[in-house]
Order: sequence, then C-alpha cells, then structure tokens
Amino acid sequence: MSELTLVIGNKNYSSWSLRPWLALRHAGIPFTERMILLFDENWKEAISAVSPSRRVPVLLHGERTIWETLAILEYAHELFPEAGLWPEDRDARATARSIACEMHAGFTALRNCMPMNLRRTDLKGKGRGTGVAEDIARVCEIWRECRDRYGKGGDFLFGGFGAADAMFAPVVTRLDTYGVELDGTCAAYSRAVLTLPAFVEWRDAALQEPWIVPEDEID
Repeated sequence: MSELTLVIGNKNYSSWSLRPWLALRHAGIPFTERMILLFDENWKEAISAVSPSRRVPVLLHGERTIWETLAILEYAHELFPEAGLWPEDRDARATARSIACEMHAGFTALRNCMPMNLRRTDLKGKGRGTGVAEDIARVCEIWRECRDRYGKGGDFLFGGFGAADAMFAPVVTRLDTYGVELDGTCAAYSRAVLTLPAFVEWRDAALQEPWIVPEDEID
C-alpha cells in the first residue's frame, strides 16, 4: 500500500488539521505529516499544489488526493476498517456520522468567536459573542446524549475514541481555552479528550511553534 501523507496547517491554530491527524494517530494508522504554514507568503502557491480546495487538511495517497476532513476520515475507515474510526453498531454509527456532519457544517458563532489557540492562557471569559451560548448548549446536548446512550464502554462519545470525537476535539480545546463552565458529564468528556496521548502530542508540538497568525483569520 502506498504511504499516506497528511498535509496540515500550524498545529496551534488549525482546528481542521487537528481532526484527521488525531483520528489517524490515535488509531495507529501510519502516515507522514507535512505542514504548510497558514498565511505564509508562500501559502497560496504551496497549498494550490496539493489541495483542490486550497485548504488544509488534505490526504495524499499515491496518485489519489482526498480533501475535506470528513472525506479523509471516511477514506481512512475504508482503508483500515479494523481501526474503529466509526462504531460497529449501525445505530451508533449513524448517530456518529450525523453529529460529525453537524459539527462540520455548523457552530459558526462558536468557531468565529472562539478561534482555536492552544498557546493562549489569557482568554478565560472572552469570546462570548452572539449565538455562542446557543452553540455551546447544543454541543453539550450532543455530548450528554451520546455519552448516555452509547458511551458506557469508555470515556468518549461512543465508548472508545473515534472519528466523531476527533471532529469535536477542537471544540473541546476552545471551551477549555475560553474557560466555559461545563456540567459533570461534559467536563469528564473534555478531560478525556485533553489527556488523550495523541492530543497531548499535538498540543506539545503546537506550544513549541514560533509562528503567530492574526486571530481574526483563524477558524
């Protein structure tokens, strides 16, 4: 099998890059990481050479190019079904894909007002713009329902860590960075994500990055 290459942006900022990286790393799926610096003067040329959408992340597999996070997760699932990126149970799997798609398409207020920034420690209580409270409430509703219905076998939404958790991981970091108070179920889930070894690896690398990107350009 040809080697997988995952093209990502800066780890401190790129929430979309985090998602497939985290899923692949935790699942033990081998891949090579390639970073293209966000908003660098060479960004447009570099990203255009590998991504039809001119965005990260993008997965390269031989002559094949897969862009968009959910497409990458589905492709990885097809290649490595034993990795358990999606639940085995059909009902659970349908729900996992539904909430992953909801995350992909929604929560704009939360993402705009609370950009991912793993380096900042001075943002507690900030980022409370219009619509953010409603987005947070919906996120927490999803987490509680999934943990209650499907999560009894582990610490994550469907028991073991999977693609749906990877999709919500950047939101976990945002709620932590901006000091959002959570109920017991959601707080426990957030701790599980933040202490996942693969996430700790990503965060440690992010904190060592020297690059600073204007926050109003980050999603």
